[in-house]
Amino acid sequence: GQASAGYGRFDEMVLGLTVATPEGTIDTGRAPRSAAGPDLRQLLLGSEGAFGVITSVTVRIRPVPQARVYEGWRFASFEEGAAALRRLAQDGPRPTVLRLSDETETLIGLAQPDAIGGSDAAQQSAGCMAIAGYEGTDEDVAYRSEHAAAVLRDCGGTPLGEEPGERWANGRYSAPYLRDSLLDAGAFVETLETATFWSRVPELYASVRDALTTTLTEAGTPPLVMCHISHVYENGASLYFTVVSAQGEDAVAHWEKAKHAANEAILGAGGTISHHHGVGTDHRDWYVREAGPLGIEALRAVKRRLDPAGLLNPGVLLPLD
Repeated sequence: GQASAGYGRFDEMVLGLTVATPEGTIDTGRAPRSAAGPDLRQLLLGSEGAFGVITSVTVRIRPVPQARVYEGWRFASFEEGAAALRRLAQDGPRPTVLRLSDETETLIGLAQPDAIGGSDAAQQSAGCMAIAGYEGTDEDVAYRSEHAAAVLRDCGGTPLGEEPGERWANGRYSAPYLRDSLLDAGAFVETLETATFWSRVPELYASVRDALTTTLTEAGTPPLVMCHISHVYENGASLYFTVVSAQGEDAVAHWEKAKHAANEAILGAGGTISHHHGVGTDHRDWYVREAGPLGIEALRAVKRRLDPAGLLNPGVLLPLD
């Protein structure tokens, strides 16, 4: 989740799986790592029920942290903030939570959901809001926050103290609940996400934003497009977009055209069609292009062996034959 910088993604925490398929049961996870062939856990994770039903899962756990500190930082631009996040991700010390909102998301208030529509000084000033959070022992939190702060300052960041960070931590689920109210008021709200290597982040960011803005503006509903970096890795990051516009006469068809344009922009700029939302049917056709013909045929062969009658989630992940 949002603390993946420190704890890793959920799929990295999975140690073992038991999967029921129409052809039998698969048990994985004899050891934490193995060189005994490809890791079947990775084949099953992300398969979205197309290969079997997970009946048990063993995951890694960690102690409840003794201390939690969340801080806000301001950067003059999204590019400058992204460079700072990249440096922390690659050289450390890495915070537990590390995210960056672009100028629009910062101004609107999604960087601090409890302050949406407010007059917080950090929102009124130009620039981008970054959140750095630290969880662990008292000693570990003190060490990482001190040394990460030195890096963030060196990269042009301005410290805003703990108040913006704590506000984010306490209100980070507030913004999603606004969607229903906005829908009732005639506004359309949707999100999409992707990921790429650090060198491609600027192009991917601009391409997706421009595709959404152009498509929805041409449809007569100029949008508000916001973005944040929500997951960081040594070699790249994920971009998470929020789009708000008028609904149009047919809200589903209205969004479908914009979503398709965004999908094309993602593949064109070298991003993955989904970082954590998954494939489903919305992304399936672009996933097929991303994986390539031979890759898809290999997955089809797995599907035919484990689910020869095609009972499991037909049309999800893989196109119907």
